[in-house]
Amino acid sequence: MNLPISVTQNDLSEFLLNIAPVRPVFIWGAPGIGKSALVQKFADEVGLPCVSLLGSQLAPEDIIGIPQIKGETSEFLPPKMIARKEPYVLFLDELNACSQEVQKAFYSLIHEKRIGEYHLPAGSIVVGAGNRAQDGAIVKTMSSALINRMFHVQLKADAKQWLLWAYEEGLHPWVTDYIEKRPDHLFSEPPKTEEPYSTPRSWHMLSDALKEFGAGSRELGEETLRMVVYGCISPSHAGMFLAYTKQLGNTYLLHSIIKGEARWPARPEERDVLYFLAQSFRASLIHDLPADKKMLNKHTQYFAHRAKAMLKELAAISNEIAQMVVSSEDGVVLPEWFMMEIVRDLPRLAIYDAK
Repeated sequence: MNLPISVTQNDLSEFLLNIAPVRPVFIWGAPGIGKSALVQKFADEVGLPCVSLLGSQLAPEDIIGIPQIKGETSEFLPPKMIARKEPYVLFLDELNACSQEVQKAFYSLIHEKRIGEYHLPAGSIVVGAGNRAQDGAIVKTMSSALINRMFHVQLKADAKQWLLWAYEEGLHPWVTDYIEKRPDHLFSEPPKTEEPYSTPRSWHMLSDALKEFGAGSRELGEETLRMVVYGCISPSHAGMFLAYTKQLGNTYLLHSIIKGEARWPARPEERDVLYFLAQSFRASLIHDLPADKKMLNKHTQYFAHRAKAMLKELAAISNEIAQMVVSSEDGVVLPEWFMMEIVRDLPRLAIYDAK
């Protein structure tokens, strides 16, 4: 399922608080985007314990229990994990990864909060979650009857909201500072090939690894750092993150280049740092330059003037990297008025969309 509307972490928290107590909710989203953590946070907010079941590892008897003979009749004894006396949040993770037989076992549990003769305690809440078919995860078709028993919502990653959480949790400063500079690298769609890719979860993993190796507090070998970074996030993001760590000795290098106090790194061994700085320069252009030239103030007028000089200097080192700064390949374009000036003053850098 791919819903036409997606919600952020904060939106989902509000949605769960209002909907989940009265109707079961199913959360769709890519692996590692934070579904499980948000359900746990919701359970904490409503003051209920959270019991998680992993759909991909369940058999029908794990839900409906096993039969026991009592006199001349039999009854099913539900599992101890589910059969509780106090209300709780039942989180059915990877619900759409379980078999059709297990899905059938969930029908009455989701719709009536009942397993055989056992009813969940009054006030209990049922929340499901699963990955989408395009995510390359284990996914089975959900029956229409099961889909129709729940509200559906699709989660998307939001860098600003994730950073607030990351600062509260004390993630490694390299990770938070990098995502501040490149919020578009927080999440990437799962690749078709078997390789790590960037998600909120994988950045959290990288933070944990950097802390364990003591990155920033003592010298961390370059090869070890490469191994750790490439083992967690998308290869393209890993290369950029390593370039970022190389220029940590001069955190304000880009700012100095903008002010004219420093120059672009031009040595061949500094090419990855140059690429990272150029990407950060492009992000600054997108963020700081107004869409309407009439909205320029004294600061942005100076920045626009310096930007053209910086692009000329960058092109002298690498015309390809300079073209990347003004390109529209990622779907985000620089202000039209600025691009017209680039075409006029630096025609070699003008990139036209041939589509």
